[in-house]
Amino acid sequence: MTFSHKQASDFFDERASTYRAWRHHLHQNPEIAFEERDTAAFLAARLGEMGLKVRQGLAGTGLVASLEGKQAGPRIGFRADMDALPLTEQSSLSYRSARPGATHACGHDGHMTMLLAAADYLSGQEDVPGTLHFIFQPAEEAAGGGRVMVEDGLFDHAPCDLVFGLHNWPSLETGRIAVRPGPMMAAMDLFRITVSGDGVHAALPHLGTDTIVAAGALTQALQAIVSRAIDPHQQLVLSITQIHGGHSLNALPDSVELRGTLRYFDEGVASTAHRRMHEMAEGVARTHAVKIGLDIQSQYPVTTNDPDAAGIMLRAAELSPTGGAAITQFTPSMASEDFAFMLAACRGAYAWIGNGRPTALHSPEFDFNDEILPLGAHYWVALAQACQSRTV
Repeated sequence: MTFSHKQASDFFDERASTYRAWRHHLHQNPEIAFEERDTAAFLAARLGEMGLKVRQGLAGTGLVASLEGKQAGPRIGFRADMDALPLTEQSSLSYRSARPGATHACGHDGHMTMLLAAADYLSGQEDVPGTLHFIFQPAEEAAGGGRVMVEDGLFDHAPCDLVFGLHNWPSLETGRIAVRPGPMMAAMDLFRITVSGDGVHAALPHLGTDTIVAAGALTQALQAIVSRAIDPHQQLVLSITQIHGGHSLNALPDSVELRGTLRYFDEGVASTAHRRMHEMAEGVARTHAVKIGLDIQSQYPVTTNDPDAAGIMLRAAELSPTGGAAITQFTPSMASEDFAFMLAACRGAYAWIGNGRPTALHSPEFDFNDEILPLGAHYWVALAQACQSRTV
């Protein structure tokens, strides 16, 4: 594929207002995991206008648009995530979420737009070799849409030699690409703990069992796993994110439920954490005369980049105007990403693109930085070219 920085840059500059309008529309109309029906319809309409072959319905609301070149070449997949978070947006933006309880607080509206813009450009090129698959995946936010897409036959319907993902990253310089071989994002387990006892009048605690006190003791005890059961050179984050219990001001509840996550890179660390969680639950149950049930479910594996694919992403950064040299020396994130399921099924790599803003992902005040729409689109185009120059 003949690649011209100026041609691509001029194209994206000329279409900048259109891409911003696309992104603002998606931001204003967010949909949470597996409910992205309007989002999918919008994407399919734009991709159809580009003349691409669109397959809908993968994992329910996911879709793939394919660009088949006239020359022989590799089969490459580019993935963007579609879903919003179940949060209420806190902003005064003219295009703020019109749907209470849902907002694009992780930048998936921008991810979709960058990939749409890249498809817009690439679909107009006459000499694209091989096949490009533009993959729009639902339900990335702790719902495993990537896994469901793979199980639904993603790589049977859209065979890929390599697959790539790109996510915006706060505090990273605008447009800068961060990518490295090996781990990029941590594995994630979800856990649910149920503390059961005998509810009783709040004035007569000795006649029952206090599940709230027991839950509090277990909450505190579990934090010692990270500091006392795990090698300090290893990484583990144990977070209790929900506590539910009680409905009356003058009664001790008969049950309390705690939910949370474990994040790690090493399966041995996870095994130790699981064992200690069960042991601590048993100890607290005996101490407080309650019953404690613990259920742990593996959710996402480690997002691990293939070394050769990571090298291609680095090469693409050199080919595109992404704000300077790529970053390879950084600490992998303890957050998790279900693109890991695609990487487990197909060689590939995942990178971050700096959004240049300090607001954290998943904040109700988060808004994608429109400045990186053309940079991200240009990077996808450069990545398409970089794939052609390497044996995959």
